[in-house]
Amino acid sequence: MMRLSSFGAGRPQAARRSRQALAVLAALAAAAMLTACGGGSGGDKSATATLAVLETTDLHFNIRSYDYFKLADDPSYGFERTATLIRKARSEFANTLLVDNGDTIQGTALADYEAQVAPIACEQQLSMYKAMGVLQFDAGTLGNHEFNYGLPFLNQVLGGGLKVDGVDASKKCAGPGFPMALANVISTQTNAPLVAPYVVLNREITGVDSDGKATRLPIKIGVIGFTTPGIMGWDKRHLEGKVRVTGAVEAAQKYVPELRSKGADIVVALLHGGLDASEYRTDMENPGLYLSKVAGIDAMVMGHQHSVFPDTADKPAFSMAGVDNKAGTINGVPAVMASSWGKALGVVALSLRWDGKAWSVDKAKSKSELRNTATGKDAAGKAIYVAVDGSIAPVVEGQHQAAIRYVKTPVGQTDFRMGTQFADVGDPGAIQIVNQAQQDYVQRYVAANLPQYAQLPVLSVSAPFKSGFQGGADYTDVAAGPLAISSAADLYLYPNTVYAVKVTGAQVKSWLEAAAQRFNRIDPAATADQWLISSFPGYNFDMFTTADVQYQIDVTQPVGSRIVGLQYKGQPINTAQEFVIATNNYRATSGKGFLPELDGRSTIYASPDANRDVVIAYIKAHPQITRAANGAAQSWRFAKTPTAGKVLFTSAANALSVAQAAGLANISVDKADDGTGTQRAVYRIDLGQ
Repeated sequence: MMRLSSFGAGRPQAARRSRQALAVLAALAAAAMLTACGGGSGGDKSATATLAVLETTDLHFNIRSYDYFKLADDPSYGFERTATLIRKARSEFANTLLVDNGDTIQGTALADYEAQVAPIACEQQLSMYKAMGVLQFDAGTLGNHEFNYGLPFLNQVLGGGLKVDGVDASKKCAGPGFPMALANVISTQTNAPLVAPYVVLNREITGVDSDGKATRLPIKIGVIGFTTPGIMGWDKRHLEGKVRVTGAVEAAQKYVPELRSKGADIVVALLHGGLDASEYRTDMENPGLYLSKVAGIDAMVMGHQHSVFPDTADKPAFSMAGVDNKAGTINGVPAVMASSWGKALGVVALSLRWDGKAWSVDKAKSKSELRNTATGKDAAGKAIYVAVDGSIAPVVEGQHQAAIRYVKTPVGQTDFRMGTQFADVGDPGAIQIVNQAQQDYVQRYVAANLPQYAQLPVLSVSAPFKSGFQGGADYTDVAAGPLAISSAADLYLYPNTVYAVKVTGAQVKSWLEAAAQRFNRIDPAATADQWLISSFPGYNFDMFTTADVQYQIDVTQPVGSRIVGLQYKGQPINTAQEFVIATNNYRATSGKGFLPELDGRSTIYASPDANRDVVIAYIKAHPQITRAANGAAQSWRFAKTPTAGKVLFTSAANALSVAQAAGLANISVDKADDGTGTQRAVYRIDLGQ
C-alpha cells in the first residue's frame, strides 16, 4: 500500500527530510512490488482507484487526552486518540489524503502557554503542529480561532511570509510542516489572499486497470480553504484595517476554475464552517449548503459547529433540503464534519475513474463516514475509547509538563464549590465572579478614561461557557479550597477580551429576551414529560448576577415575551436610561442576534485584556472568595408556573449537592443516568416553587 506523501507540500523542515526520504524509499519499494505483480504505469488504459480524504477539525490544541483545568486525564477526546484512527484508516486504504480543517492552535492552557505565557521561539514548532507532524498531514486551512493571538503570532507559527501590515513577512520560522490554503481572507496591504488560496499536490496513486492489474498513475489534487467571516468581528482588534473577508461561495467561484485550469483532477474544499438553511449571505458563518453547489468541488470537509456529519442519529443535527445523512452528501457532494477536540475522524472515500488521461470522481460510488474514538460501552455501561497512539505524547512532554506547572500557580481561596452544572436553572456560583471581575475592570477604566460615561451605571453579563455540550464532564467545576490559575481559566474558558457597550434599558430587556431562547416553551397543562433546555447554546445564555438587577423568565411564553418584572435597584427599569455593560469582544461585535446594535456600533471600550486574565487579576486582588460575597447573587428566577407533568433537563451525574448548596430546593433527580454513557443524569425542576 502507498499513502499519499507530502512531497513538495509547503516548507519541509529538517526534521521531516529523513521521514520524506523514508517515504521515497517506501514508494520505490511499493513500485517494485507493483511491477513484480504485473502492474505498470497504466498507459492509456482505463482504471479505478479509491482516495480516502481523512479529516480532523476543531482540535483546539487538544493534543493529549488531558484536562488542564481539572489536572486529570480525560479519554473522551485528544489528538493522540485520533492518531490511532488515522493509522488504522491508512492501513485500510492504499491512498489517503490527511487534512486539517482549522481551529487548531487555540483552546487549551498549553495553547495559551505557548502563545502568551512563555511564547515559543521562532525556531520552535508549535506543540500542536509537532504532534501533527508525527502523522504527516498533507494540507490544512485556518479557522476563526487561528486569529485569536494576533497576526504576528500567526505569521510565526505558519513559518512566516504573511504580507500584511504589522507583520515581518521576511521572518522564516519553523512552521506547521504542511501547506495551508485559505481563499477568502485578503490582505489589504497586497489585495491578495493572506495565505495561498489553494495548493496543488502532485502525487501518484495505486489503482486497478481495466485488465484487473495493479497500476500506478499520477494525480493532481487541488485543496482549497475557507474560514468564517466572523473573524472580522471576533478579532477586530487584530484584523481591522489589515485584512478583509469575502464570502466562501464568491472565493470558490474565483479559485476553483483556476485550480482546474492548473490541471487539478479533483478538488477538495476545506470549509471552516458548517450548515445553515437560511438564505445565503457573503458574511454567512456556515455556508456549506451553498459552497457545495459551486461547480468543480468534488468533496467537502466541514467544521466550526463542533457537530457531526453524516449523522446517523434518529434526529440528525442537520436535516435541511439537500442534506443526505444516509449517503453522506451535501447537494450530492460527499462531505464530513468530524466533531471537535479529536473525538472523531472524518473519512470520505472518493471513488475515482481514470479515462486514460485524467481522473474524475464518481460521486454516486463515493462514501462518507465518521469514525469515533468512543467505540462502545463495557458491561458496566462505561464508555470505551480507542487506545492512544504512543508516539504522540513523547514529542510534547516537555511543554505539557510546563503548562501543568503554570496552571498550578496559586491565586486565591474559595469556601464553596463553583460550578455551572445548574447555571441554566439559577445557580450563579461560577458566573458571578466573572461578572464582578468584568464590572470592576470596566468601571475603573470608565472612571479614569471616559468621563463622558462616568455617570452611567456599569453592569456586566456573562454566560455558562461550559454547559454540558460535550457531556457530563463539560461543566465548570472548581472545588472549594485553593484556587489556581487552572481554576480561573476554567471559570472563563475562551481567550476573549473585555469590551464595554452602551445600551438603553429597553435594549437590556431585548438582550435578555434573546438569551432566554435557551429554554423550550413549556405547556403547563401537558402531562407528558417536557424538556426545559433547547438547542440554543449555553455560551449564549447571558445573565446578570447582581442584586441591582432583578427579573423573571416565564418559559410558558413564546420567545421574545419571556422577561417579566425587570427591575433596576428595586424599580421597573427605565427603558430610556443608559447603561454601560461589560461583556466580551464576541458579543459586542457579533451579537446581532441579541441586538442589532451589537455589531460594534455600541462599543465604547475595546480592551486589549483577556476576560480570563481580568478574572485572574480580580481573584489575586480579592483572594478570599466566598459564597456570600461572590456566588449567591441571583438576578433572575423562573416565573412560578405549576405544571401537570414533569419538566426535565440533563446535567452532570451525582451533582445534586451543587444545586442544594446554591439554595435551589426545586431541583430533584429523575434518573441517575440519562442512558447516553456521557456521565449525565436527568433532573426535574418544579416550576411551581
